Amino acid sequence: MSKQTAVEWLKECLSIHLTDEQKMQFEGLFHQSLAMEKEQKKFMFDCGRQYQLTGEGTFTQVYNELYKSGSNE
Repeated sequence: MSKQTAVEWLKECLSIHLTDEQKMQFEGLFHQSLAMEKEQKKFMFDCGRQYQLTGEGTFTQVYNELYKSGSNE
């Protein structure tokens, strides 16, 4: 049995409350979200590999670069 991604879990939770028409409208967004989630996980994996090889960077630095850039925090 495979684990759900956060996007898949959210889709499942929301589907209980959506009409069939709304589910169809959101299907493209869920598909796009899954693709984005996959790219983010690949990037984090690649950063982990780079850290293993060079010792450069930390999770916090990579996370902030990925998710905090352009925010007002």
